[in-house]
Amino acid sequence: MDEREKALCSALYYGVTERRITLDYIISCYSKRGTDKINPEALNILRSGLYQILFMDSIPDNAAVNESVNTAKKMHLGKLSGFINAVLRKFIRNGKEIKYPNKNEEEMLSVKYSVPAWLVQMLLEEYDEKKALSLMESSLGKPPVMIRLNSLKGSNEDVLKELSDMELEKTFLDGCFIAKSGDVRKSKGFSKGLFHVQDISSQLCCMALAPKEGDTVLDVCAAPGGKTFTMAELSGDKADIYAFDIHEHRARLIRQGAERLGIRSVRAEAGDASKLSGDVPMADKILCDVPCSGLGVIRRKPEIKYKDPKEFERLPSVQYEILKRSAEHLKPGGELVYSTCTVSKNENDMVIDKFLEEHSDYEGVPFLEHLGEPFGGYKAVLFPMYFNNDGFFISKIRRKK
Repeated sequence: MDEREKALCSALYYGVTERRITLDYIISCYSKRGTDKINPEALNILRSGLYQILFMDSIPDNAAVNESVNTAKKMHLGKLSGFINAVLRKFIRNGKEIKYPNKNEEEMLSVKYSVPAWLVQMLLEEYDEKKALSLMESSLGKPPVMIRLNSLKGSNEDVLKELSDMELEKTFLDGCFIAKSGDVRKSKGFSKGLFHVQDISSQLCCMALAPKEGDTVLDVCAAPGGKTFTMAELSGDKADIYAFDIHEHRARLIRQGAERLGIRSVRAEAGDASKLSGDVPMADKILCDVPCSGLGVIRRKPEIKYKDPKEFERLPSVQYEILKRSAEHLKPGGELVYSTCTVSKNENDMVIDKFLEEHSDYEGVPFLEHLGEPFGGYKAVLFPMYFNNDGFFISKIRRKK
């Protein structure tokens, strides 16, 4: 394929994945047979055709129909090509109308935002409708690509001069910009180590921990290293940062990223965060960005929302074990940030509150109060409505003695 064909293939693949629930609902409305009764290959052809008709203005409707029919024939589904043609053309003749379910709000939201019913229910039970809708609405469409300028390479002004070939939009956060065009990893500025790609929520997570010169810092679930790099930059590359990941090849990614950015304060090693050994030093600051369900980043990884929620049930115990073992390496007066890229209270509030209930020598610490909502306490859930950010959770605690 040439670059244009590759881009189209990618757009179709991720677009259909992102909108699959909506597309399947439409197919069920315009077909006499349920989607579970349709040949799987024919179903994917229908999904792709519908996606082009609904969401790809650059492709004429007739072209989308004809290519879908031709694809069916090429895949030896000739007997189903008429069925595919009929469903797509009937949808077009009806003005591309989608009659959303109106008897049940959860079902309607599930179809409209292509979010599974169990996730809609969880969001509405745990948060107000405005926050829940914020996450669902943001899960559709292209998410922003955010970068953090490398302050070790000079002032923002100096670095921006070398990034003149990139179209950047400033955010409220110092050093954080939205890249508006192209693959930023192919830019000269990336190879020169002038920035790294990182959502604003992750940058705020590092600011909450606020490592400074001379601190010993542990990043216990560090790969691929974005937060490690931001913490190194925040400390002027003058902290001692130990970055761990359970797999050596992922620890290698951190070392390679640090080398590209010119960071010298990071030591990246393979290590299991739930079984930190006595060789790990006592720390002034610890970041526990634990493995999670990833429900806050479905706008970047739409496949996550189709997982069986039972897969997430074991996560809180794993997260708690990592938090507990990490906290043992915190010096008296030291601070720890627990974070996830999910909005599930089982993985967030319940884990951190259980830890504080069982460990009286630790206390919650307010952070980033000057930024206003959602900050001000020792826990914050970041929804996209705040900073156009990924869904995220941050909590900060201190060891009293």
